[in-house]
Amino acid sequence: MTKNEFEIGRLESHEGQNNLSNTRYDAENEVFGNEENHQIRYRTLSWQLVAVLMIAEIVSNGMLSLPSSLAVVGIVPGVVLIVFLGVFATFTSYLLIQFKLRHPQVHTMGDAGYILFGWVGREIFGAGTIIFALLSTGGQILAGQIALSTLSNGKLCLMLYTGIFAIPTFLCALPRTLDNLSWLSIPSIISILVAGIVGMVGAGLNPAPNRVVDIAVSSNFVSAFIAITNPVFAYAGHFMFFILVSEMRNPQDAMKSAYILQSFATTFYVVFAVVTYYYLGSTVQSPSFSSLPPIWAKAAYGIAIPNLLIAGSLYAHTAAKLLFVRLFRHSEHLHEHTLLGWGVWIGLVLLMNGIAFVLAIGVPVFNYLIGIAAALFASWYTYGIAGAFWLYDAYHHRGGSEFLRRRWAMTAVSVLTIIAGAFICVAGLYVIIKGIVDAYAAGQVGKPFSC
Repeated sequence: MTKNEFEIGRLESHEGQNNLSNTRYDAENEVFGNEENHQIRYRTLSWQLVAVLMIAEIVSNGMLSLPSSLAVVGIVPGVVLIVFLGVFATFTSYLLIQFKLRHPQVHTMGDAGYILFGWVGREIFGAGTIIFALLSTGGQILAGQIALSTLSNGKLCLMLYTGIFAIPTFLCALPRTLDNLSWLSIPSIISILVAGIVGMVGAGLNPAPNRVVDIAVSSNFVSAFIAITNPVFAYAGHFMFFILVSEMRNPQDAMKSAYILQSFATTFYVVFAVVTYYYLGSTVQSPSFSSLPPIWAKAAYGIAIPNLLIAGSLYAHTAAKLLFVRLFRHSEHLHEHTLLGWGVWIGLVLLMNGIAFVLAIGVPVFNYLIGIAAALFASWYTYGIAGAFWLYDAYHHRGGSEFLRRRWAMTAVSVLTIIAGAFICVAGLYVIIKGIVDAYAAGQVGKPFSC
């Protein structure tokens, strides 16, 4: 398919129309097309279930690093940062969803990259999505390892805990459609919400002795930016938005899901981070549940396990689906119960979980795994690239440079969004790599693939 052919399917709207709920979405050009007579139907999600999937995917182990971020920069800067990134993520959600509605054929970041930069963009953006999904799956499996180790008082080898958690992660990622995974995501949200409350209660009843709580803290650049990568990762789920919207019955309702996600995430993050840091002080660990007394840590980790499991499954499912749809787009294997289709799907899900398992035991430090993923990919997929989407559509489909001049404020914000993404990426990579080198030099990190 040529680039021009790929761009044919896009939103047809009235000039200047900005209300997404009133736009006409050309479903025939969508990746799954007309599914009326197909055995496997993907476009079945309501906006409510998409909101559930978004929350289950994003509000997970990333929030357990937020109290340690407050310990580095202080309560006020930390809260300002969390709220700002939440508002920023809502803005970029809108830009991503607008782009998807104007280009119904876009299923992943790789497809979006093809529209912007041709085949090079498709390969880079597609590979980045898979790598990010794999790192995120590995992060969830690592969090599951920590949870199981805490529950059993560390009686087994850590690699064994990782393997034990990877098995149900693989099984839960097997459903072909997100609709089936969405119902598993409901208990996932309940589990992380209850676990967070249990963690806060445990911290409140068992405050750290002689704790230090600072309004603001003066930190060096490296320490401060490592702290910044934690809330960046906590909002890092936009790379899945195109896939989620592609499986909606009515994609025009996607922003309703995004508003619910960002409202819930931002509020919960602020409350959890502030309460936990207030009672545990500057010595709070990451993940924060590990700073609680053993009985409370076991309770919090045990309740959080369903969320860690489903979030990991969603990430593995995303990585597998990107490759599966690319292999079988417009073929019977995508929509019918064929032996080849199911064989390839199961193989891809198994492969994605296997690679994530290796990552989980090969990068044994929780914060660094989060930091690498945030710096390399969340910086662009959650923030920076959204500005490029708006600029592309404004220039190519809404009046060229004259339109950009008339909408100078939005043009400036879009450019600044790209610059912000680039800064987070470069600075984040620098401080995380430096942190890893320093940690290994100081003997603070265990050997990969060891107990």
